[in-house]
Amino acid sequence: MRKIIFRVLILTLLVFFSFIVYLSTIGINTNKLNSQISEKIKNIHQDLEIKLKKVNIILDPFNFRLKVKTSGAIIKNGSKNLNVENIKSNISIKSLIDSQFYLTDLFISTKSLEIKKLISFVRLVHDKPQFFITEKFIDTANLTADIYLEFDEKGNVKKNFVVNGYVNDGSLRSIKKIKFSKINFIFSLNQNELSFKDVNFLFNNKKLVFPDVKAFKKKNNFFVSGKNIIKKISLADNEIKDLLNFTQLKIPIKDIEFEAKNVFSFSINNSLKIKDLKINSELNLIKLDVLNGLDLKKLLPNVQNNINFINHKISVGLINKSFKVKGEGNLKIQNEIDKIQYELNKSTKDFNFNFLIEMSKNPLILDLLNYQKGTNSDLKISVVGNKKLTDDDIIFKDISLTEKDNFFNFKKLYLNKEYKIQSVEKIQLNFVDKDNLKNVLTLNKQKQNYILKGESFNANKIINDLLKTTKSDKKNLFKDSFKVNIDINKTFLDKNSIINNLNGYLLFKDDEIKDAILNSNFSKNEKIVLTIKSTENGKITTLYTDVAKPLVNRYEFIKGFEEGNLDFYSIKKNGVSKSTLIIDNFKVQEVPALAKLLTLASLQGIADLLTGEGIRFSDFEIKFLNNGNLMKIEELYAIGPAISIMMDGYVESNELISLRGTLVPATTINRTISSIPLIGKILVGNKTGEGVFGVSFKVKGHPKDLKTSVNPVKTLTPRFITRTLEKIKKN
Repeated sequence: MRKIIFRVLILTLLVFFSFIVYLSTIGINTNKLNSQISEKIKNIHQDLEIKLKKVNIILDPFNFRLKVKTSGAIIKNGSKNLNVENIKSNISIKSLIDSQFYLTDLFISTKSLEIKKLISFVRLVHDKPQFFITEKFIDTANLTADIYLEFDEKGNVKKNFVVNGYVNDGSLRSIKKIKFSKINFIFSLNQNELSFKDVNFLFNNKKLVFPDVKAFKKKNNFFVSGKNIIKKISLADNEIKDLLNFTQLKIPIKDIEFEAKNVFSFSINNSLKIKDLKINSELNLIKLDVLNGLDLKKLLPNVQNNINFINHKISVGLINKSFKVKGEGNLKIQNEIDKIQYELNKSTKDFNFNFLIEMSKNPLILDLLNYQKGTNSDLKISVVGNKKLTDDDIIFKDISLTEKDNFFNFKKLYLNKEYKIQSVEKIQLNFVDKDNLKNVLTLNKQKQNYILKGESFNANKIINDLLKTTKSDKKNLFKDSFKVNIDINKTFLDKNSIINNLNGYLLFKDDEIKDAILNSNFSKNEKIVLTIKSTENGKITTLYTDVAKPLVNRYEFIKGFEEGNLDFYSIKKNGVSKSTLIIDNFKVQEVPALAKLLTLASLQGIADLLTGEGIRFSDFEIKFLNNGNLMKIEELYAIGPAISIMMDGYVESNELISLRGTLVPATTINRTISSIPLIGKILVGNKTGEGVFGVSFKVKGHPKDLKTSVNPVKTLTPRFITRTLEKIKKN
């Protein structure tokens, strides 16, 4: 009996053990638990339904639970279906014994499906902002995911869910012509964090790679951080306009090619606004072409239409609206390549900048100072400045140009938004100009005025510019009124003419010289004095010099001017100036236009004198009126031992010349022409009465195509006789 009981017990244990082994390894397939599982799925959300095939149940005796697995299930959310590869779960055996069936966890492995379906499913479980944001931005994407959920004893889903998956061939909704496509990445999602690995996609058909990106909840926002690698990428001007907004910077970029490594972070609030943006970048700028919209021809004579930045190494740090940029590379703005270093710092209050440009083969011209850099000399340009964001003023703390022994320095130069000079603290100039003359000057600010001192200064270029300047040429450089006190030891009027101890002052107002007194003297104590005085009746300008040659020689139509003094008077009101210029006791070697007139009038003897030893004049006076580009000559009169001239007319700058007048080969009209030695024989021959008093002439046409006509006259006009008698009486 005992043996039978023992055998039955052994057999029962073997059967039970075999059953346990079978349940633990192979399990059983049944649909008995389908309804309970479906009910628990509904506990997650009432709109969820699940269609199950037979469930495979495997015993986990060590944890006193059942492992449940099914394949080919379908989870339904309204009209949306989520095709599931398999579902796994664990059921507490204790809950079955207590008739309180509940799932301890749920593992769902999906087939390849549309990502929006998964997001809809996850939002039913935990409707968080990141899911809503993701769903709004995603257009299409294929997804394979593993979803893990845990339940408490009441069947409620715990917050420690985990979703791992892989997305391929995704795309986001296009925003303002920005398109993301071919998106591939691995992701992991839990209650606190969403992370991405090996993200790569096409950004408007340009491939970008993000090795690591994370997003997690921080207070009421979601914080995003990551890394980005941009391999060589090229963008044309139309793509740049679509992708990047440079309207505030007003940078007309033509094309760009670059590589970059970026580390970034930012937060997104519930309104999808980006905050706390931080970016640190290492940029390899291979090429950047910017359209040159600046008029730099006078400064850089070989300037090109495009500015090229080539092979720049740049580090960029961005925090919200503040950034720091530091870089160096090659710059091509003319025919040859220059080097540039720069540092830009923008905060919430101001914008600081620092540039260093090294020029070697390219030219540079400072026209106002008559300076030109040599084509094969090294020039360094350093600029340090600041711009307050609360106003439009630009402050150049220091501007320096250095080339060999030439040095230019500007301290604290203030410009307003129209780029007019508001003030400058100090200017130092020490250079040799294009005339090979030394310039050594210092300008210092003293309260609201300035003191200009110097050892030497070449004024040749400035004088030429003043004589040629028209109203349209006027440069608007200054904003405020100021006074410049001048004390210069040696001033060059031209290469051969020097004045000493130039002193006085210039008073500027409304970008013009309103008042001035300048005194100086030549080597033989000949004086030169300039005065400008603004009154209610107009601005009065006077200039007197004992040596007229340095000023008269500037006019190309006069050659070989010698001796003489010059006296000039002008009054200007409402843009119209009336002037008188008098030159006394001078000789002219050659006046081509006058020689031509004499030749046409058959006064060949005087013409030969003019182009030979020269003709002397005792008096020259011209009265003229200027209004814009129009110069009206009311009267030009010159008298000399050989010839006298009276003329009037007008000159329209670069457009039209119209002059008429009279030439008389004598100074004493009441004397018989034939009695003048040499001249009488030339004009009238040996027979008295065969000659003429002179000739009348007309000159008219474009300055480059003048037409001249000459007619002999035997009777002089009363006006000519009157003016000649006045001059004779005066002398």
